[in-house]
Amino acid sequence: MPSIDPSPAPADPAPDRIRVRGARVHNLKGIDVDIPLNRLVGIAGVSGSGKSSLALGVLYAEGSRRYLEALSTYTRRRLSQAGRADVDEVLHAPAALALHQRPAAGGVRSTFGTSTELLNSLRLLFSRVGSHVCPNGHRVPPTLAVAAEIPIVCPVCKAEFYGPGAEELAFNSDGACPECDGTGVVRTVDRSALVPDETLTIDEGAVAPWGTLMWDLMKQVAREMGVRTDVPFNELSPEERDIVFDGPAEKRHILYQAKKTDTFAELDFTYYNAVRTVENALSKVKDEKGLARVARFLKEGPCPLCRGTRLSEDARKPEVAGINLAAATEKTLGELVSWVEGVPAGLPAEMRPMAQSICESFLHTAARLVDLGLSYLSLDRASATLSTGERQRVQLARAVRNRTTGVLYVLDEPSIGLHPSNIDGLLDVMRDLLADGNSVVMVDHDTHILRHADWIVELGPVAGAGGGHVIAQGTVPQVEAEPASRIGGFLSGAESVRVREPVAAAHMFDEGRIHLETAALHTVKPLSVDVPRGRLTAVTGVSGSGKTTLVLESLVPALAALVSGAPLPAHVKHLEAPGIERANLIDASPIGINVRSTVATYSGVHDELRRAYARTPDAKAADLKAGDFSYNTGRLRCPVCDGTGSISLDVQFLPDVDITCPSCHGSRYGEAADHVRRPSAADPVDLVSLPELMAMSVEEALAAAGDLKRVRSKLQTLCDLGLGYLSLGEATPALSGGEAQRLKLASEMGRSQTDAVFVFDEPTIGLHPLDVRTLLQVFQRLVEQGATVVVIEHDLDVIANADYVIDLGPGGGEEGGRIVATGIPEEIARNPESITGRYLTHD
Repeated sequence: MPSIDPSPAPADPAPDRIRVRGARVHNLKGIDVDIPLNRLVGIAGVSGSGKSSLALGVLYAEGSRRYLEALSTYTRRRLSQAGRADVDEVLHAPAALALHQRPAAGGVRSTFGTSTELLNSLRLLFSRVGSHVCPNGHRVPPTLAVAAEIPIVCPVCKAEFYGPGAEELAFNSDGACPECDGTGVVRTVDRSALVPDETLTIDEGAVAPWGTLMWDLMKQVAREMGVRTDVPFNELSPEERDIVFDGPAEKRHILYQAKKTDTFAELDFTYYNAVRTVENALSKVKDEKGLARVARFLKEGPCPLCRGTRLSEDARKPEVAGINLAAATEKTLGELVSWVEGVPAGLPAEMRPMAQSICESFLHTAARLVDLGLSYLSLDRASATLSTGERQRVQLARAVRNRTTGVLYVLDEPSIGLHPSNIDGLLDVMRDLLADGNSVVMVDHDTHILRHADWIVELGPVAGAGGGHVIAQGTVPQVEAEPASRIGGFLSGAESVRVREPVAAAHMFDEGRIHLETAALHTVKPLSVDVPRGRLTAVTGVSGSGKTTLVLESLVPALAALVSGAPLPAHVKHLEAPGIERANLIDASPIGINVRSTVATYSGVHDELRRAYARTPDAKAADLKAGDFSYNTGRLRCPVCDGTGSISLDVQFLPDVDITCPSCHGSRYGEAADHVRRPSAADPVDLVSLPELMAMSVEEALAAAGDLKRVRSKLQTLCDLGLGYLSLGEATPALSGGEAQRLKLASEMGRSQTDAVFVFDEPTIGLHPLDVRTLLQVFQRLVEQGATVVVIEHDLDVIANADYVIDLGPGGGEEGGRIVATGIPEEIARNPESITGRYLTHD
């Protein structure tokens, strides 16, 4: 018999890369690409070149789908699932997690402490090593009895009791304040909103809630209560006003006449004063729609029982190092780290090992958040008030804390909202993920972070239909040396984004100034600042330094109040802005709330095109008017998807699946719309239908419909804004933040702006350096038209191109909140107090 070799066969080497072949997601042109595993891989390219399609649409979609398919059907039905990517083959894709550009803000119960899970460690600390209070009110020194789950014996009154567990200190559970149910806020009636116009009589509708929340006949009941309803409300006596707002719930006999008939009826009706009307309506609210009806008459304020801490009285009793849990969560993370570090030393010797273990858990999680520049946030800060960049850094720190192995992390613009001083902390976090045996793919444009990638894949060469090709890949030096690369020159320093000639310092205020003075707000100290008119001003500073408070909470609302004639915000002490008639905030919030809003409808192009197609012989022969070409309400809209371009499939025990409409193939129009055609301006022999035009990019549509003067003007403006690659039918809610900002500008371009202030909140989010050049040219056009442009920005290229810089800081939170430096960029770079200036010097 032949002998058998007992030694195992040599194992195949472990795969070291993800193999993608034939990827066609969105505008990807059947690309083949290898993504190294266990490396930091950057995906670069101009906006719309296909970066997110590769990272999220292929790598993440396939990695997450394959992981989910390994689960049971019962489990999968409860999880949202990624569809199969349009790709020939993806080999060796690990289970994938995506850290999206815009993480969810969290509900009313979510705070910085809960979202980071730091509050869990803190609650455990107060439960196990806290000084508790016995039933008779005596404070008991810290004891191991809580952790040992035995009764604590009060040394004063000998009462026995059990210390609270960590769950009993949670405002989302047993420790919630009974008044606000752990939310920290209560809704009360806003009396100032009950009678918005006192020049009206009650009969004319002066008491607003009686007209919207209560029967109209309450006016008659008020008359029977002794209130004159036919005189202006501001002429009522104090007694009458008291009845309107706080009158008793007494029955009154009234004669009621139906509005549409001459029928009369005698009724006994209980009087609902204006306040009770709102409270009654609020008590019956069952959904968001119902709450919206009442919300205009309500105001939110801190809960009077827990004073906004969310915690019950019992949950506020335990103390550690002289403070309770509420006081601890009010501290900034930086302050709390110092406090936690000192807790074990202040405890009895036998309790220190346990305290040390809990504190180390807290400090380990906190360390990464501090590295990412979030030390200025307090644990009780509501998640809904965090910026997009802050929320993204929270989810990134959470990913590191979980210490996974063998996972592909796909990060979408991780540098969003980060000051250059925080980039090193972000890189450390990503290196930690790699050290644990994971792979990291990041979509980013920031050359400061891309320079640290182990491998770069660049897509392009342009956006939209002309993109979707791999134009360069390799190490940073290899990409820098690749002639086809569009990012290489910016990585090496051979290319610059300097496109403006800033104004000389001596002439900065030649066009005038806007002068603003504020009192202290949040962590921002009282400020006095001048913004030069007709210039590009960058407001800079590390995260939490006060940029948002100065610009979005002070300057913008103050200017809006000045324009409308309303009172200035309470904390704004003085504003001088002669000649300013418009204040425009151009933020990155999504445009529209559903897929019916498209680039064409938002820009006004669609209306012009509908009128143009209604004038064609084909339309006249079919008796079609402009309204018939609306895909929302017109006769030509697709009857299957009702003009949305997609349909939702009910697959029973699996989540619903949205697919492109099989009838109109996403065009939103029925077959009849294809028969109405007009000559293309690019080639008169070529006849184009409206559905075909809507599928074109802005640049393609400009060539096809350039013979229409108004259409040409609007489309040219979109091209000038760097949006020529967007398709006319693209849903606006799906646009990136930068794209949304520029689209909002479309209607403002081309007219005098000497009376206008434009405020941009981090407009470079998602922009390639070449796109930043385009954005700066847009700013230049606005300035040339006389506009005052104010930009909140971290991007060093934009700051270097600004005429004037207002730098806040020097740190975040309590360590910031003052103006550190003002002047031209060169002056900021020379200022030793400015952290921003140090990076301008190095750039």
